[in-house]
Amino acid sequence: STNDGRVAFLQSFGWQVASSPVESSQVKIPKESSEVFDRYNRLQQSQGYDLNQYAGKTVMRFVYKIENYPGATEPVYATLLVHKNKVIGGDITDTAAKGQIRGFKMPASETDVSNAE
Repeated sequence: STNDGRVAFLQSFGWQVASSPVESSQVKIPKESSEVFDRYNRLQQSQGYDLNQYAGKTVMRFVYKIENYPGATEPVYATLLVHKNKVIGGDITDTAAKGQIRGFKMPASETDVSNAE
């Protein structure tokens, strides 16, 4: 629920992140499903989360810059979605041209990063 708690959550996956978020905002989980939402929620479900149960709710979104992404050439960000002081989902986004959006689990190597495409 605290910034330290969110940083510790990301560190539990092996990520080193900036000590404070680069962005924090409220976002509303869509009530109506869409192709984009369904694709994002499939990523969440693969990590044990499901945003469907939060449909229509406003949640907090915290974005942290990752400092140790394997082979990163552009900034990489961790996004945490938090509802009632609990992480309910999120992702790791590589902003490079061929970058990927992936779950919280750190890739084992640069090879795993490029094989995700």
